[in-house]
Amino acid sequence: MEQQIGFIGGGQMAEALIRGIIASGLYQEKDILVAEPNDQRREHLEQTYSVKTYPSNVPIFENCRVVILAVKPQTMKALLEDCRERVQSQHIIISIAAGLPISFYTKMIGKSETKIIRVMPNTPALVLEGASALSRNTNVSDAELSIAEEIFLAVGEVVLLDEVHLDAVTGLSGSGPAYVFSFVEALIDAGVKSGLTRVISEKLALQTVSGSIKLLRESGEHPAALRGKVTSPGGTAITALHVLEKVGFHGIIMDIVESAVIRSKQLGEME
Repeated sequence: MEQQIGFIGGGQMAEALIRGIIASGLYQEKDILVAEPNDQRREHLEQTYSVKTYPSNVPIFENCRVVILAVKPQTMKALLEDCRERVQSQHIIISIAAGLPISFYTKMIGKSETKIIRVMPNTPALVLEGASALSRNTNVSDAELSIAEEIFLAVGEVVLLDEVHLDAVTGLSGSGPAYVFSFVEALIDAGVKSGLTRVISEKLALQTVSGSIKLLRESGEHPAALRGKVTSPGGTAITALHVLEKVGFHGIIMDIVESAVIRSKQLGEME
């Protein structure tokens, strides 16, 4: 059981994790088990990654110490009701479902000794560039938390936080790709409006965003300092930034993140 890892749910995020842990060498293909009811998804995962798949979650709990719950939040209750009797004290239960607090899993499984780790990943994990935050209950040891940390490091960056901060993570990085995609879409449309073809505008916008992020990472400078280097006196950048300041760009970004944080808290309370 120690050498195998199981996934309940074989969707895109599960696939991203499978790809990452195989690439990192954490687990061999033969030691990765996936429970997925959809025949086409099982066939895809088997053919693409040579992992073992099953229509039932029974083999996962029988053979795997680490069990990753990779189903949607709205189906989690039914899943836990179905598998609660199979959860044993040696299992490390890792959930990537958004909004559901650790207390929800404890209540649904009904066993006080259950080891539970809650993770808030984001979709760039699909290209191994994700950002994930991990929280645990008191039953999880440091060594067991490290197991989960290694799994998610295989698909990007990881931070370890108390669960009280996960709603903020959801608003910032969990939902963050949607904000970035909207910004990039707007840049592309702006280029088209100014006379560029959509192909050229998309190419320039994507490289501008990608290059700017790389510059931020590698320079170690504060974003404001790098922005200052772009804004020459009386130039185009400072003129454009003036428009952003007039519409309250910083405040808008802070507001949208805060609204997502509030919604995350509401979803947790609903459960």
